[in-house]
Amino acid sequence: MPNIKPISEMKNYTSIVNELSYGNRIYFTKNGHGTCALVDMKELDELDNLKAKLQLLTKLNEAKISIKDEGTISADDLEKELGL
Repeated sequence: MPNIKPISEMKNYTSIVNELSYGNRIYFTKNGHGTCALVDMKELDELDNLKAKLQLLTKLNEAKISIKDEGTISADDLEKELGL
């Protein structure tokens, strides 16, 4: 079950941090609407890593589609195109 608290409870920072653990995020609300969350640092690092991998896979898939649709050029042609 999600751990949801009003933002005003941030005044009790120490007790909030003590509740935080891997996989146990704490969500804060203001006027009944979600505003922010606290996440364990290890979990955040893993989420950042997954995001980077997803971005890389997306770019690789775009490149694969581009190669299929447009083909490739030789290294010599690329150098000529770049003026090298």
